[in-house]
Amino acid sequence: MAKIVFIGAGSFGFTRKLVTDALTFPLLQDATIALMDIDPERLEYITKAVNRIVAEGKYPAKVVATTDRREALAGADAVVCTILCGDVDVWQHDILIPKKFGVDTNVGDTRGPSGIFRALRTIPTMIDICRDMEELCPKALLLNYTNPMAMLCRAMQRETKIQVSGLCHSVQGTAGMLARWIGAPMSEIDYVCAGINHQAHYLKFLWKGEDAYPLIRKAMKRKEVYNEEQVRNELFLAFGYYITESSGHNSEYNWWFRKRPDLIEKYCTHGTGWNPGEYAYILNNYKSRAKTWKKQINDWLDNPAPLNLKRGHEYAAYIINAFMGGEPYEFNGNVPNTGLIDNLPANVCVEVPVVANRRGLNAIHVGPLPAQLAAMNNLSIAIEEMAVEAAITGDPELVFQAICYDPLTAAVCSLDEIRQMVKAMLKKNQPHLPQFPSIKF
Repeated sequence: MAKIVFIGAGSFGFTRKLVTDALTFPLLQDATIALMDIDPERLEYITKAVNRIVAEGKYPAKVVATTDRREALAGADAVVCTILCGDVDVWQHDILIPKKFGVDTNVGDTRGPSGIFRALRTIPTMIDICRDMEELCPKALLLNYTNPMAMLCRAMQRETKIQVSGLCHSVQGTAGMLARWIGAPMSEIDYVCAGINHQAHYLKFLWKGEDAYPLIRKAMKRKEVYNEEQVRNELFLAFGYYITESSGHNSEYNWWFRKRPDLIEKYCTHGTGWNPGEYAYILNNYKSRAKTWKKQINDWLDNPAPLNLKRGHEYAAYIINAFMGGEPYEFNGNVPNTGLIDNLPANVCVEVPVVANRRGLNAIHVGPLPAQLAAMNNLSIAIEEMAVEAAITGDPELVFQAICYDPLTAAVCSLDEIRQMVKAMLKKNQPHLPQFPSIKF
């Protein structure tokens, strides 16, 4: 019997989907599903939801719930992490303070000033989870869905012995989008995708074994296709390879799209996938969800219609099934760069093809990236390395220096303005950054 632990189980949508997926595998149908969350009310709701999934599927699974992380982790085979350190009242300032300095964020959870501060708040907790695992379930896999993916995984992989991979649905999601654009069924598509999280590229994208990039370029001439992903399509036209993750995210990661209001209007308002493409939408959306989540969950629990218990496309359940002895599974995961991508630094967190089986996670060598893609990745990596070091050591000067090199921030701010922005963000986050003994710098 497998024991699958969900840390941050109160993430209702994710936990519900991943449990549903896991229980479709015969090897996992009698698993112990251990739900852990620090919020007792959310934990109660998700426990009811998982029990409904188990009951409707007539699975022999066992469901346990606890607010004690160590209790949940004891004897685990696999751990899925979907936590958020700090609620919207905290992280909204990751977006609002940079906005005052001209740094116009769209999503704000993976890179730039907002992503770095989310990492500073979250890395200590992620390392604590791994320390508990080293003691209580040292052979277990940790599958992380929490952002900022690359920085969190790098910190855990650097500081602990736990086998960690970060999972992001942008790779398979984008592949499906490209296949749709050219009218190809996904069953006939093959690809090799590599780089870093949210900045990986399809080095090969094949339909029936043939290069499909000419068909993608042709499809992009259709207005509706170009407008669906304006930022990513511009990146493709410039650099020759299609990038993972949405235009909303990618508009933040570089100099080219958000440094002036006219560019935001041209590229970032109508085709980002985050309509209307403004930071205010994200904040208002999350604030609204904070007020309405109980009603949404109760509506789901009380809905008499049978649940859809079909398996979805998230990686986690397939990986756990393979690790427990089921069919090996290939996916794109975030793992240490142990010679996997030749022209990215050693041991940094890269996103590459990985095969999961009973031995664990077996990453595949990709080779060097094209120079223009390596340049993009190496800048992000350098910034993330400084941010991870700052989160671990509590060095505020490193926070400042990391943000100095953020492309969007550097495009609109002077060094002095960046320092003032970082000071304001550190001050606002002080209660959530105990590893920083002093924020004066």
